Amino acid sequence: MDEMDLMKTMREVPSPSSEAYDRARTALHTAMAEPVNTVVRPKRWTSWTKVGVAAVGAAAVAAAVVMGTTGGGSVPAGPSDAAPQEVVVESPLVKLASAVKAAGTLPGDSSLIINTKLLPDGPKQYYTVYTDKGQVFTGDSAQNLAATVAKGAAEPASPFNAKVTAAARLAANGDVEKAKFDMITAAGNPLGLGLSPAEADKAWAQAMAEVEEKFRKAGQKVPDRPTGKDLENRINNHLFSNTTHALYIAASDAEVRAGVLKLLATMKDVTIGKTDVDGQAALTLTAAPAIQGGNTTYVLTVNADNGLPIRSEGIPVKDAAEPSKPWVVNYKTARVNLADVAAGKI
Repeated sequence: MDEMDLMKTMREVPSPSSEAYDRARTALHTAMAEPVNTVVRPKRWTSWTKVGVAAVGAAAVAAAVVMGTTGGGSVPAGPSDAAPQEVVVESPLVKLASAVKAAGTLPGDSSLIINTKLLPDGPKQYYTVYTDKGQVFTGDSAQNLAATVAKGAAEPASPFNAKVTAAARLAANGDVEKAKFDMITAAGNPLGLGLSPAEADKAWAQAMAEVEEKFRKAGQKVPDRPTGKDLENRINNHLFSNTTHALYIAASDAEVRAGVLKLLATMKDVTIGKTDVDGQAALTLTAAPAIQGGNTTYVLTVNADNGLPIRSEGIPVKDAAEPSKPWVVNYKTARVNLADVAAGKI
């Protein structure tokens, strides 16, 4: 079952309340091996034996991705055992973020994302429109998307999408540290950021209670709360995963894009390089395997002039304890008017 299959299943059940959605999303993101989105984004990593989509899919239905300059900054403190990151003076991403914000957002009321998954049996395209009002429309072709929009058949509202885009905007407007906390905890705070050890243990236990039955059915023990370097890597995983998700769903919004770039610039485990894609200058943002569970190197390529996403790629780590499979997704994004999409003007 891939993300599209799961989304199709989710459409067949009543839309949950925002509170129920947030609770389930928190637990699900903590335990899942893959995100539940048509837009591919980094995996939320778990260091224990993974409960896959098939094992926790029912929870989703019920409740509803070589210059070697590195980023820097500090991660919001965990309970007491997440090591702080060192501050690095400057990142090319910060300069790019300033240019992106200064350029402003093009006219329109929605973001159109076309992502093409390069699969063994050929490429598959997914079309998604994210409106500024928070609506989401999907389709597997331009015609199908237009028909879905014309019918007003939006997906259930996603509090998670709203939170990650709000965090990106906060970063764009200056409060990067608060934005980091909000971004990392967009799906809840099972890792206990900013909490006492006792409060963090309670938050973790509550999150695990949401998926305890799934672990039990899979014959697995509910994991203990991560500490030390493991906790630090998980915090960074959530920051990278949620930040890039905000980019994938709202890249055409200059403020969101600028905030994403500023947040990624704070991550010392994300290395920035230069490349060229079809004649256009680009930057590669490489997330270290440590923040991807140790089995994958995640490479995001963005346009060096405007920060728009071009490609994401998962490269398996040789001899990893849990081998992964390679994948590549190409992106196209545009600022559109929803009425034009409904009329088939894509």
